[in-house]
Amino acid sequence: MLERLAAVEAEHARALAGGGEKYVTRHRARGKLLARERVELLLDPDTPFLELSPLAGWGSDYAVGASIVTGIGVVEGVECVITANDPTVRGGASNPWTLKKALRANEIAFANRLPVVSLVESGGADLPSQKEIFIPGGGLFRDLTRLSAAGIPTVAVVFGNSTAGGAYVPGMSDHVIMVKEQAKVFLGGPPLVKMATGEESDDESLGGAEMHASVSGLADHFAVDERDALRLARRVVARLNWRKAHQDPGAADPPLYGEEGLLGVVPADPKVPFDPREVIARVVDGSDFDEVKARYGGSLVVGWARLHGYPVGILANAQGVLFSEESQKAAQFIQLANQRDVPLVFLHNTTGYMVGRDYEQGGIIKHGAMMINAVANSRVPHLSVLMGASYGAGHYGMCGRAFDPRFLFAWPSAKSAVMGPQQLAGVLSIVARQSAVARGRPYDDEADAALRELVERQIEEESLAMFLSGRLYDDGVIDPRDTRTVLGICLSAIHSAPVEGVRGGFGVFRM
Repeated sequence: MLERLAAVEAEHARALAGGGEKYVTRHRARGKLLARERVELLLDPDTPFLELSPLAGWGSDYAVGASIVTGIGVVEGVECVITANDPTVRGGASNPWTLKKALRANEIAFANRLPVVSLVESGGADLPSQKEIFIPGGGLFRDLTRLSAAGIPTVAVVFGNSTAGGAYVPGMSDHVIMVKEQAKVFLGGPPLVKMATGEESDDESLGGAEMHASVSGLADHFAVDERDALRLARRVVARLNWRKAHQDPGAADPPLYGEEGLLGVVPADPKVPFDPREVIARVVDGSDFDEVKARYGGSLVVGWARLHGYPVGILANAQGVLFSEESQKAAQFIQLANQRDVPLVFLHNTTGYMVGRDYEQGGIIKHGAMMINAVANSRVPHLSVLMGASYGAGHYGMCGRAFDPRFLFAWPSAKSAVMGPQQLAGVLSIVARQSAVARGRPYDDEADAALRELVERQIEEESLAMFLSGRLYDDGVIDPRDTRTVLGICLSAIHSAPVEGVRGGFGVFRM
């Protein structure tokens, strides 16, 4: 686990490095702060910042981190979603992964009723990839207007360029702050204006902070420098009169067992099962866990606990495979959590639902569908942590990304795919062999072995945590020792919005 963590940390360091030493030096020479420095000065002193999707774009042609920082932090006592363009990476231009990451941040803000503070400095779309950005990119503007319509405050602090489509970020935000002689907000810069109209203009008269503060009225606040802009942003948030839907629960007892033990829980071989109670005991308050149906459906552990004072229901895979008993047990437990308005935490280590003649005849499809139905229609907030394997429909039943968990994080040991690499390669081999027999052709066993090795290697690489995180299939790869803290921050954010379960609104359960 420590080796895997070191690999993740190395990739995090690449994200922190932004566009590299050359562009960081150039940015500082202009008297500007880096993206994460801006975030740090915005936040309340000595409060945590839960950065989201720091590995976005990993494995792609774009820089790790996708030229934007997103996360949850506390500003003047108010939990906010914060986004900050990284101008050291291609001037902060948005590529397809930037867009996905920004849209995910807005989704989190909307679902949890969190104010949004955007720290803007971007040249707009990365033009070579415009075909992948332009159409879905309108979602950013849609989100800002819908957040405002829902009464969720939006604040834009403009430090540099916010041009073309990017001009609508301050244009559609509730509160706008611009920095003197640095902020540039216009639909078309001087070269485009010259080409379109023949008019000669300069940056300042066309879209500078002074003009927008005194002439157009776009700027609500005029900042003399970056630190002043961040001070003004904090004052804006302080005046929001923002209240959470639920009070904070106060102090909570720490677990009886240390978090260091979490490093050794997950075996290197995903086929080897482990006891998730070892994880639960190191995450929940006082290691106090009331298990439900402990003697039934032993491959799934369910029960009640508190985490940083917040009540939670926990579903944790024990032996990997989900049978009919586990599926029915999960469906009932999810219904109970919705009756009690209790958020659910899913701890993944599943190879999927059991296959085989006896299990098919026993109704594994309808029982698995019952569990998936319950997850899909549950309305209490869901938090998912991928600890080990998360394969097949078991990934869905345990509230994978497609089932809209409020937050989903992975440990470095996590693996997720339609099935395990060996199983997938074996299935392809069997199908190919049967096809050859049906056609009366000889089968090349040597070529088959080579193909199986190739497929296994590909699926193994595509199922790893960093690969999945690079595609934003989770909200970040975390150190197992940070699980309690990360879940605590998420639970606090979740309770900014009402926590209410569904009452009888599930679909038809096949009994």
